[in-house]
Amino acid sequence: MSDILHILQQYWGYNRFRPLQEDIIRSVLEKKDTLGLMPTGGGKSITFQVPAMAIEGTCIVITPLISLMKDQVDGLRRLRIKATCIYSGMSRREIMTALDNCLYGNYKFLYVSPERLGTELFRSKLSAMQISLLVVDEAHCISQWGYDFRPSYLQIAQIRELIPDTPILALTATATNDVIKDIQKQLHFKKENVFRKSFNRPNLTYIVKKGENKVEQLIRILNRIQGSAIVYVRSRKKTKEICDQLTQNGISAAFYHAGLSTEIKNECQNKWKNNEYRVIVATNAFGMGIDKPDVRIVVHIDLPNAPEEYYQEAGRAGRDEKKAYAVTLYAKTDKAKLRKRIIDSFPERDFIKRVYEALCNHLQVAEGYGSGSSYDFNIDIFCKHFKLPILPTYHAIKILEQSHYIEYIEDPNMASRIMMTVPREGLYQIQESDTQTELLLQALLRSYTGLFADYVFINEEVLMQRSGLSHDDVYARLIFLSKRGILHYIPRKRIPMIYYSQRRIDAAQIVIPKEVYEIRKARMEHRINSILNYADSENICRTQILLNYFGEKTEECGTCDICIEKAKRTTKDNTFNHIEKDIRNIIGQQAMTLDDIIDNLAYPAKDIIDVLRFLCDEGYISNLNEHYRLN
Repeated sequence: MSDILHILQQYWGYNRFRPLQEDIIRSVLEKKDTLGLMPTGGGKSITFQVPAMAIEGTCIVITPLISLMKDQVDGLRRLRIKATCIYSGMSRREIMTALDNCLYGNYKFLYVSPERLGTELFRSKLSAMQISLLVVDEAHCISQWGYDFRPSYLQIAQIRELIPDTPILALTATATNDVIKDIQKQLHFKKENVFRKSFNRPNLTYIVKKGENKVEQLIRILNRIQGSAIVYVRSRKKTKEICDQLTQNGISAAFYHAGLSTEIKNECQNKWKNNEYRVIVATNAFGMGIDKPDVRIVVHIDLPNAPEEYYQEAGRAGRDEKKAYAVTLYAKTDKAKLRKRIIDSFPERDFIKRVYEALCNHLQVAEGYGSGSSYDFNIDIFCKHFKLPILPTYHAIKILEQSHYIEYIEDPNMASRIMMTVPREGLYQIQESDTQTELLLQALLRSYTGLFADYVFINEEVLMQRSGLSHDDVYARLIFLSKRGILHYIPRKRIPMIYYSQRRIDAAQIVIPKEVYEIRKARMEHRINSILNYADSENICRTQILLNYFGEKTEECGTCDICIEKAKRTTKDNTFNHIEKDIRNIIGQQAMTLDDIIDNLAYPAKDIIDVLRFLCDEGYISNLNEHYRLN
């Protein structure tokens, strides 16, 4: 225990673990297969990074999010911990470098996207590595019962066969009981072993506001509840529209979605984190891995497809354990919109086959070819060219992915990468070096570490500032040095890609399994009905609805809008009973005017009049000559 506390203090600067972290770490160090359920912001990364530092060998971390992978690798490198990553879109040369570093360079962490697990290159190198721990992040993705099933995750069980003595740690923020059991089954746990933190967030108040003008409601809410805020919407276009309306009403805001450039996304995110913007209006592309504990309110203008998604997004409020709000704006038309998502998400089978054929023709992949190849892909251009509706087409591509024909890598978020290909002393022997090249090399060496051992993510704008060169000059010098063999430069890339998991076949031979189509459709219907039940409820505590969905029983929270309304009604009923009793007492002694009754009772005049009117209507008292008497 003293060793892992020392590691925690040495690298992360904390003096103690958060609840559940220590239990999970102990289980991992005892080489037990472990499933950890920790709500958003619970500190999942510590549960594998700390024990991995205490064990000999390399920890493999499987995660589907390239941007999160890159952030964690950069964070570990800043702590002087050797870490690298492999994901879709990297060249064979980059992959070889990363794997060789893990084999010979004493690297502690290798982050891998699940799609890379099935490659022959990865598996051949894996068998030669000393693996300390296998970590599966976003573990719900392996379960067909989960809301975000990804077929590439099923390859993890095969990887386990190559390293049978290595313990596995699976982590997720949200999972129902069915998903919890399925994760352990799919990952071949030797014995069921689950650590979970309650899904209850006592500091978080859940509210549903009903009404048609959501922007007006949003502005009123933000004016009433101060502090940092996230507003979630379902479309990229809406992020800007609502951001503009907030700005016009004096509320500082930025917008964020996956289609923005990496520089703009980073700028918006950082300014919001530093409170230069109070509100960020975003699609669900925003929030994963964002560490901002003081978010006071999360507003959903559009409902997500599942309680799991809602819980994760709403849970980004109040990570500092102080009072925070999760507000849903709900209109009459939302129910129909949500149900239409089911139709869009599961287009007809013939349409899916048509999309596959059009896709192959668009990318010029001939029958019998394409396996293992990747292609840049712009879905907007594709849909315009073939006159296809964009939403059903998108979901047809996702179904083809679930059926193992292709992989659709939507947001590679690949910043530029560089690795030096000559030793450090070789830089001083470069002939014909000009002033611009020298300035650039100096900026590179000052700005980034590890350039001689591995590919390092770089930012050309940083190099511009530190070298005094223009963007064009930086790019030209990097290309020049790459051609000279001094370094290997891979420029940034943000274009989505299609990767062929197998060779192209005749569209008529496409088989869409029942579990990919009918079963997933039924589960989506169940989730949408569950989130609608949450929004529609008028008498069941919001916290209870959410926690019951995850198989957890709890008392009424007392803070959500339903509980507050119940408390008001109870208070009103009690007050009514007290007023009735006191009226009966005083007019039982003698008839009294309205003014006399109001003067003799310590209640608001309106409440007294309401009770008198009720008692008269029901015949308990009468009013003769403006005097009230008992009947």
